[in-house]
Amino acid sequence: MERIEAADFHDIVQVEDPQVSPEGDSVAFVRKVPEDEESYAATIYLAATGGEELRRFTIEEGVDSQPRWSPSGDRLAFVSTRGADDDRPQLWVVPTAGGEARQVTNVAGGVRDIEWSPDGTQIAFVQGASEEDREEERDIEVPEEFEPETPDPRVIDRTVYRSMQRYFDGTRSHVYTVTLGGDRPDDEDETERLTDGDWDYASPTWGDETTLYYTKSVGDPDPDDSYEYEIIAHDLDTDETETLHTTTGWGQGLAATADGRIAHLFTDEDQASLQQTELKVLDAETGEVAHPTANLDRTLGYAAAPQWGPDEETLFFTTPDEGATALWRVDWDGDEPTRVLRDDWSSIDAAHIGDDLVAFVRSEWDHPGDLFVSTLGGAEEHRLTRLNAELLDDRAVSQPEELIYTNDGVELQGWLLTPPDFDADEQYPFVVEVHGGPHGMWTTSGTMWHEFQTLAARGYVVFWSNPRGSAGYGEEFMAAIEREWGDVTMSDVMAGVEEVTERAYVDETQAFLTGGSFGGFMTGWMVGQTDFFEAAVSQRGVYDLTGFYGSTDMAYTLVEGDFDTTPWEEPEFLWEQSPTGHAHKVETPTLVLHSDDDYRTPACTAELFYRILCKHDVDTRFVRYPEEGHELSRSGQPGHIVDRIERIARWFDGYSEYHDVPRALDRDDDADLSAGEEDEENEGEDEDEDSK
Repeated sequence: MERIEAADFHDIVQVEDPQVSPEGDSVAFVRKVPEDEESYAATIYLAATGGEELRRFTIEEGVDSQPRWSPSGDRLAFVSTRGADDDRPQLWVVPTAGGEARQVTNVAGGVRDIEWSPDGTQIAFVQGASEEDREEERDIEVPEEFEPETPDPRVIDRTVYRSMQRYFDGTRSHVYTVTLGGDRPDDEDETERLTDGDWDYASPTWGDETTLYYTKSVGDPDPDDSYEYEIIAHDLDTDETETLHTTTGWGQGLAATADGRIAHLFTDEDQASLQQTELKVLDAETGEVAHPTANLDRTLGYAAAPQWGPDEETLFFTTPDEGATALWRVDWDGDEPTRVLRDDWSSIDAAHIGDDLVAFVRSEWDHPGDLFVSTLGGAEEHRLTRLNAELLDDRAVSQPEELIYTNDGVELQGWLLTPPDFDADEQYPFVVEVHGGPHGMWTTSGTMWHEFQTLAARGYVVFWSNPRGSAGYGEEFMAAIEREWGDVTMSDVMAGVEEVTERAYVDETQAFLTGGSFGGFMTGWMVGQTDFFEAAVSQRGVYDLTGFYGSTDMAYTLVEGDFDTTPWEEPEFLWEQSPTGHAHKVETPTLVLHSDDDYRTPACTAELFYRILCKHDVDTRFVRYPEEGHELSRSGQPGHIVDRIERIARWFDGYSEYHDVPRALDRDDDADLSAGEEDEENEGEDEDEDSK
């Protein structure tokens, strides 16, 4: 069998956003696969719950997302960039019995977060619109001659003015409805703006057919610098609004019942980044708030927002849970959640609750993700897709081994992945991977499946773990890195390394280190504290906490929360807690990878870290990816994702005694990389053409 390679990413199919039909006989989902070096094809498919063959439901044009069944199941709404010159996603509706999809919006800010009204006559959505867009009503209908322009210069007057990979450029998120005219191409639809002003609104969710709930970010004097948000009820018959409740939270996902019970997320704003996200339920009639997760020592996950079950008495939600993702259910006014689905070390990446079943996307150690269904109680489970079977049937996939070890009296969880054709009588170099967050949690699957398997296929033993600070093990465990990101995490990771190196087949003199985001912080921190590693690759990291505080998006609150301080209160302390404060001691050859448009961990702190390495004659190289943001490793351009993994492996290979190759610094920049191979092929084709 062949070994997994970085370039296999071009053939890996991803499954996203499952949605159970009202009849429960099929599940709509998004099938996403790389189309070329720069883009993906994302198309909506239907899977019959009875296990029949898959059916492609939308044409392969543009990027489709957010499939949503109408309440009667006769139509499917979705968001797509098809036909758009500037990739602004718009709302489309297609009859499920057959017929052409119809575009129902043409708005300046694009469409997201769509939800049908209970009677199927309207769809609520959110778009980002500037004051000028709203004044000129381009957020209702874009004129033919409209061409969006990038501000020049950008004039900024907000505390948070960009996020992840984009500038806000004066836009605010507002809530809209579109009333559907019919299914014929000439039927007219009516778009209406429900909110206005210099505020951000989010999470529209219907109660009954005339009541729409949504959130509004508030906070005095600066909503950008606050966790506070209001829950608002909008009566569409009278156009009157009422603020029902004010609360705080990292996220603002709502789920409502017809009789006015609104499930919402809550995070204590006191050092919020160290707090777990809870589930609460507001009774709009009485104003009382229930707290069904009060006795659950887990933080709510982002794989699936809270959803009501068909009886509207039970809520479903996900959490990270000791190296796996779990789906839970709880009575809305109860306090004893029960697990519905949890498979050891696997990741539930999305889930949707139907009347009689749950549809979910699960990735496991032997595949990167497929569509499953289960009964509402989780008793029976059925796999509906094997979308990567053709690829994986021809690839050797290694099975990880769980490691349970202790450090400072705390039990910790990690995993070890050995190469294909592993021989316990041989010795192997090993790679240590550190996760991001800092309050993330790793399983054996999810978004890291391909990277781990590729490194193992290159002949490395791969070790990863969930050190203190990780979610999924309780609030005390998550808060254990308060004011000590570096030392506590490094202590736990190195305790795992000590456990790994006790095995005879692991060569403790040939250790390599990498990680992204907080894992990039830790890579930079650890090479400044020890020369144990032969080489390291630091990815999209935070290297200077003060620079990070001033340049990141909303994530500056990590400094205020996790370290309980600010740069003007304890500048020397933050410098000592930063990798750049110790970078002058680094001797380990260190490759630095970053994205140019990463506004979560901006490149300025990576530039400082890299400059210090250069000034101290460390083997280093700085690789920057244009048109990429913080999600490069998960949803970046396919060519860049492949290039990133290949560069990590090539950097390690150059310092490994088990790989007879020169250092990356001694090779051509694109040698042994897929991009370089393509350039050589193109040159050969050009030469052939010239010789004709």
